[in-house]
Amino acid sequence: MLNRRHLRVKVLQALYAYHQSEDKEVKNHEKQLLQSIDKVYEMYIWMLSLINEVIDYAANDAEERANKHLPTADDLKPNLKIMENRFINSLHHNKEYNQAVKKYKISWDFDPELSRSLFIILRNSEEYKAYLAKTDDTISSDKDIIKFIFKKVILKSSLAEQVFEDKFIHWPVDKDVLQALIAKTFKNFANDNPEQNKLAEVTANWTEDRDFIVDLFEKAIKFDKPYQEMINTKTTNWEPDRIAMMDTLLMKMGITEFVNFNSVPVKVTINEYLEIAKEFSTPKSNSFINGILDKILADLKADNKIKKIGRGLIEE
Repeated sequence: MLNRRHLRVKVLQALYAYHQSEDKEVKNHEKQLLQSIDKVYEMYIWMLSLINEVIDYAANDAEERANKHLPTADDLKPNLKIMENRFINSLHHNKEYNQAVKKYKISWDFDPELSRSLFIILRNSEEYKAYLAKTDDTISSDKDIIKFIFKKVILKSSLAEQVFEDKFIHWPVDKDVLQALIAKTFKNFANDNPEQNKLAEVTANWTEDRDFIVDLFEKAIKFDKPYQEMINTKTTNWEPDRIAMMDTLLMKMGITEFVNFNSVPVKVTINEYLEIAKEFSTPKSNSFINGILDKILADLKADNKIKKIGRGLIEE
């Protein structure tokens, strides 16, 4: 699921889009920010549906084999045990999943060869043969073959990778989140009664997390000029065009949290943005951002502009 670091990345992407766009209507970009979160959930539903498509193809494969010119005994009596898989059966009966499939208009008709190619990989694997031979199945063992399909068949497929890259612009960044959502789903689907099994939530507490990202986004824009001035006073030896835009945005987001988010510890804010900088900015950005934020933080403390509460109290 999306944790606070992932959410900060979404805000960073939204701020970058805002500053690069001629449209300066904040609400428009805020809407796009929230849509980017929903896109993660949509991607999750698409992946669940692809797993389902791979399994559904077992029936097509059985028909193709039976219609061969010279079918073997195995071709005429294929093992379709996978069609009764408890995980998939639970997914079929899950109201949230079915509603989401309709909401996002999910259909794999545009690429019928994908599920076929993935199923053939599955069919030829030793893991699948062992699954078909097993007779004492449980919800746990049924999930094991689904995990194999997800991790070793779909995620290893360049064809599947291309489909998701084409459909979801932030696939390279959100792929890890997707894996966490699927892993949470495997954990949640632990009951033989489908009604007891719930889909993963996109965040731990969407009400709080929504307020967090909207507030962070809006305040980073509202106080853009004064926070830029703070950065300018600490970077007098740097030409403005030598400072990466991502570095500037990360520092502004850090200052926004210092001043406006009294329940977020200063150390947490700094650590989060330094980690994000490692992935989204230049090799030297980490130490640069750290140095500038430390200087700005010292000034803010001296001016008594940092007000933290609870476990976020500043440590002297």
